[in-house]
Amino acid sequence: MRTSKLKSVSYLTTVNKKFIRHAAVNSAATAKVTEETIKTIQGKSWQEIPGPSSLPIIGHLHHFLPGGELHNVTSFEFAEKMFLKYGPITRLETLGTPPIIFLGDPESAAQILHGDNWLPVRPGFESLDYYRTSYKKNKSEHYGLLTDHGEKWKKFRSKVNPALLQPKTIKLYSSVLDEVARDMINRLKSVRGEDNMIKTSFDVEMNLWSLESVGVIALGDRLNCFDPNLPEDSPARKLINVVHEVFVLAEELDFRPSLWRLFSTPTFKRAMKVYEDQENLAKYFVGKAIEKLNSKNVTNDEEKGVLEKLLEIDEKVAHIMASDMLFAGVDTTSNTITASLYLLATNPEKQEKLREELMSQQEKRPYLRACIKESLRMLPVVSGNARQTTKDYNILGYNIPKNTLIVFQHEMMSKLENQYPRSHEYIPERWLVGKEDPLYYGNAHPFAHNPFGFGVRSCIGRRIAELEIETFLARLIQNFKIEWFGPPLRIKRTSLNYTQPPFNFIFKDV
Repeated sequence: MRTSKLKSVSYLTTVNKKFIRHAAVNSAATAKVTEETIKTIQGKSWQEIPGPSSLPIIGHLHHFLPGGELHNVTSFEFAEKMFLKYGPITRLETLGTPPIIFLGDPESAAQILHGDNWLPVRPGFESLDYYRTSYKKNKSEHYGLLTDHGEKWKKFRSKVNPALLQPKTIKLYSSVLDEVARDMINRLKSVRGEDNMIKTSFDVEMNLWSLESVGVIALGDRLNCFDPNLPEDSPARKLINVVHEVFVLAEELDFRPSLWRLFSTPTFKRAMKVYEDQENLAKYFVGKAIEKLNSKNVTNDEEKGVLEKLLEIDEKVAHIMASDMLFAGVDTTSNTITASLYLLATNPEKQEKLREELMSQQEKRPYLRACIKESLRMLPVVSGNARQTTKDYNILGYNIPKNTLIVFQHEMMSKLENQYPRSHEYIPERWLVGKEDPLYYGNAHPFAHNPFGFGVRSCIGRRIAELEIETFLARLIQNFKIEWFGPPLRIKRTSLNYTQPPFNFIFKDV
């Protein structure tokens, strides 16, 4: 059986061996520990959680400076190194950044996610929150699901849930998303060279598809992203570039040590400008969509789409939600598609099995969904999730106080052998086999793999994203035999995991 050996997960064999050996030594030692000692261990301060060597005032900051062992590493790479060196719980403290606890233990993750599921605080995009609440001149009562918290977030979510979570509303878009997918297939054929490779930037092509797809749902109309004469400075291409830059800047400001909370750094100033550009571009698209809807005057509730339903509830909320959908729905789905294609191209027997299912025209397509789930496990678009605790916890023997920032390392947990056997192999069947099979996904801890979040703050766009990805991936496999040559696909980890060129795909007609 041919399998994909990914560089991005090559560390796992070492991780698993060290982790298991470490656990075995600890198990033997634990047997000798007295009850009194256990109580002492359980009462350890969070400041005793292992991590890099620390200095007064600056904490771990010196490790991230030029010459330091963590210089230029991303937040995920830091978490990966610490997991390998210190185990499933590590600590990071630096000047200008709140302390962060990294958790790589599924049961501990479950303890916090269950315990903080009433009005959970999900940190991240703090600089974007600052832009929306403090920096910009025209402030709003609501700032959106990405940055709102507490009762304000709950109020906003309760308003948008009916429009975005009803299956019958999402199904309205099945045919038009398939139309977008078929148009994108024709575009790929037109930009394909004689060697069956895409002549244009493949990642940009996928971004054009994802923006056209999410635009159909968020705005209720086509954006014409596939126009062969689409200028480089068109609003659509500008939005794609700005969204990408937002995630890169968020990594620098919010997920790495940064001093912007103390004074305006050059990166902070750049971010404020980019956040403003993203907001203005989104306003442009939403404004045009609302003008067009007003001229249609749809009266049948069954035919009303997401934007129309949101406008009936609250016009300001409709503007914010549609804008956030354009922001959150471009790079996420495009990178998921690219990762899925790579895994199918490097596992041709899985690709052929998927094609057989799709060509059979059966209504249910379980293997398609299994392929996507396995792609999200191996090459997720987001490495983890986060919470700011709303109460005290005892986690792995350490007392974690209220208001502590916790980062759950779901990507690493989903690649541990004790959770997913043969974790470095692309095996969609693990999501379909019965309980008696050693590969059965249900044997893993339910919080080891968590691509869409958990509880009330789980991804509101999950159904939308799944429908987009399933529709497009199905059309791709029906039309092309996809191959890959050269070195493995590279991943750049920022606040999102970005697939990187060169994209050595070959698209042969089926």
